[in-house]
Amino acid sequence: QAQLVESGGGLVQPGGSRRLSCAASGIIFSVYAMGWYRQAPGKQREWVATITSSRSTNYADSVKGRFTISRDNAKNTVYLEMNNVKPEDTAVYYCHAAYGSIYWGQGTQVTVSS
Repeated sequence: QAQLVESGGGLVQPGGSRRLSCAASGIIFSVYAMGWYRQAPGKQREWVATITSSRSTNYADSVKGRFTISRDNAKNTVYLEMNNVKPEDTAVYYCHAAYGSIYWGQGTQVTVSS
């Protein structure tokens, strides 16, 4: 059974950095496009970044130049490096896997506040 487990969330000061991880199991990780989404309180879930099986990456304009998505196929893990974070980055961050079937993680809370 497919499972995505996020970790790395927490409280971050504005301008700081944080790395989120998402460990996948039950899927052939290397063929999946992996992504990160986020949902702020009272808002719809929004796409943040995607990395394909060939390691092509795309980012939402709101995080471009600050966030970096990467993957380690040997560890079945996708990462989101968040730099120069802003209060508006506060959200629950969800891991997403897509290859025909789609899977979601349970989310990890990131709060940006001084």
